[in-house]
Amino acid sequence: MAAAIGALTLRATRAGLYDRLTSGVEGVDATTYPVLSGLDRIGPATATRLAEAIGMDRTVTTRYATRLQEAGLIARRPDPSDARATRLALTADGERAVLALRDAMQSFLAEEMATWPPGEAATFALHLERLTEALAYPDTSRTS
Repeated sequence: MAAAIGALTLRATRAGLYDRLTSGVEGVDATTYPVLSGLDRIGPATATRLAEAIGMDRTVTTRYATRLQEAGLIARRPDPSDARATRLALTADGERAVLALRDAMQSFLAEEMATWPPGEAATFALHLERLTEALAYPDTSRTS
């Protein structure tokens, strides 16, 4: 299992998944996907906060955000809590792109799991959620 999780978290594995998901979504590619997806998950944020959330260097996050801004998918707006800072936010086109990416992910998962025995996908999803929670919140005691 450790080897499978290691393979799943490899940059090459993620890039392959992102390539598949972004195919046909205008303005997004495997490199900009984490920025767009991360911004959808955490909401409007500074590049520093977004970079922390997605595990990417701030300068790289800013560069990819600029590409997404040029594609009309995100906008830079003044930060209401700090006049010196700028927040990144999805535009309406960005929200539509995220929906297309989420649909692509759903289709990919459904296609891959279509041959699994009945109930196995649901069991896998339950255990994957538990594992993800343990990784995201390692210091929290849980009763599951």
